[in-house]
Amino acid sequence: MDELLPELVAAGTDLVVVCQPRDAGSYIGALGAERVLAAPAWVARRPLRLVWEQVGLPRLARRVAADVLHCPHYTMPLAARVPVVVTLHDATFFTHPELHSPVKRRFFRAWTRVSLRRARRCIVPSRATRDELVRVAGARADRVDVAHHGVDRRTFHAPDADEQAAVRSALDLGDQTYVAFLGTLEPRKNVPALVRGWIAASRGRPEPPALVLAGGEGWDPDVDVAAGEVPAELRLVRPGYLPLGELAGFLGGAEVVAYPSLGEGFGLPVLEAMACGAPVLTTRLLSLPEVAGDAAAYTGTTAGEIGADLARLLDDPAQRAELRVAARRRADEFSWAACARVHQKSYAAAAGRV
Repeated sequence: MDELLPELVAAGTDLVVVCQPRDAGSYIGALGAERVLAAPAWVARRPLRLVWEQVGLPRLARRVAADVLHCPHYTMPLAARVPVVVTLHDATFFTHPELHSPVKRRFFRAWTRVSLRRARRCIVPSRATRDELVRVAGARADRVDVAHHGVDRRTFHAPDADEQAAVRSALDLGDQTYVAFLGTLEPRKNVPALVRGWIAASRGRPEPPALVLAGGEGWDPDVDVAAGEVPAELRLVRPGYLPLGELAGFLGGAEVVAYPSLGEGFGLPVLEAMACGAPVLTTRLLSLPEVAGDAAAYTGTTAGEIGADLARLLDDPAQRAELRVAARRRADEFSWAACARVHQKSYAAAAGRV
């Protein structure tokens, strides 16, 4: 939402943002103090936040005379006296339940159904997510609006040589080529299969690429198991989070950005990599081909499939060069300004103005 909010203001939306006190400063800096209200400090505790959402948020909406209340993460106040719009980010709690903890799965399944039934409009980031919610959760397609995400061009852009060199130095890669992954190491990202596929693709190469897994550690214990299978002659790098200023150099400087996810509501890491001019290898599951189109190479989800397709891409510099050009062109089709326009239409529909 951070990139969306300034675009909504720029498009003329009369906006008031309600946030936790710890986030108020950043929103005030981006939007101005008159547009930001902080919730009570005690909402930092999740159970209390959910209670306040049901009681305090509707009161606040009435106090500022809101025409529409937008709740950006699945849940909503049930007693709101103004029309509510809810963002539902993906359908994997239904389609891939094994990728979520039982508690999280039950919570988000229940609230997804409630919001689809009670909210005036729902917003999703892809047609694939809308179609899945129709199929598995009883959504009405005519009440679900698709707002593709945009990409932050200040952070994600084609990097120059200095930006690439800075990342190589920070990661101690020297002149070694590398395959990049960026994202939380959670089960649906399919990182263990990527590690094993990279091992297979690197076998027998005189100068095998490193594999760099950047991002939060997440909760997939199989990543460590797969990492333990890496032979001594290969190099696996796990730097954790990278500074925002290094992401363009990291993604754009990779031989391949591999993102073999088992399912995404949108797949923002794929769009960000394409905006950096990276050759992307991803899967055809859920929204990923909707984002990448013909500007990415595709693979399956098993280690064998990933290894074979990664090897083919590493052996084909001409295809990688073509993908770099196509990726940037494709990324140009997505913007936060366009996303804001869809939100405005959804708000107007919720308020009964169209």
